Amino acid sequence: MAAYDDASFRLMFPAYADPVKYPTATIAAYWNMATLFISATDCPYNTLSGETLQAALNMLCAHLLFLAGQAATATGASSAATTKMGGFTTSASVGEVSVAKLAPPATNAWQWWLAGSPGGQMLWALLSLLAVGGFTVGGLPEREGFRKAGGVFW
Repeated sequence: MAAYDDASFRLMFPAYADPVKYPTATIAAYWNMATLFISATDCPYNTLSGETLQAALNMLCAHLLFLAGQAATATGASSAATTKMGGFTTSASVGEVSVAKLAPPATNAWQWWLAGSPGGQMLWALLSLLAVGGFTVGGLPEREGFRKAGGVFW
């Protein structure tokens, strides 16, 4: 399993380079939280290993730090969670209160959640590249690409 590398994380994400504003212990805690989402041994992310796994965990860590920063600076109804709900605001008016929203440009909640930060978008792009042909859950990996008689997968 990959371990947190402070120098590589801060090099990859210069926004978090200030050790006073972002102490190593804080970043390491978020990096450990990222390992709860992405594991080298759990399907479908068992395709990640070595530098790719390290980069993916760094990206997710940066995403979590970004969201935590948004939540810390938000107040009341303008919190990060409530402003993203329902999509992007395309227009608003004050008299007789009216708000128009655009549906989120995502196919699922995971993609929508990752779209909330630059690190999350990088991670989504990486996972999309690795998933060309699709991730599979369950079954034996050596049988993923072979069909039985009748055209069905093993």
